[in-house]
Amino acid sequence: MSFDSVEILKRYAKKGKITFPLLSDQKSTVIAAYGILNKQANGVPYPGTFLIDRKGVIQGKLFHDGYKKRHASEEIITGMEKIQ
Repeated sequence: MSFDSVEILKRYAKKGKITFPLLSDQKSTVIAAYGILNKQANGVPYPGTFLIDRKGVIQGKLFHDGYKKRHASEEIITGMEKIQ
């Protein structure tokens, strides 16, 4: 989820060969509702991943305080293995 427009996300996905949907939240309404709004970065959400079980329930969160650092794929896989 990003506060970027749909058009920006389309270009980003095409450039990065991203095959999954990217969600646009230009007013950061949903970003704020999930408690991941970085108030120091003009609407930018904290980078992270919600770990959701098969029933759609959030079982864990992997987030960083800054906006540059991201979790490696291995960390996300390990987190998912813990909730299965």
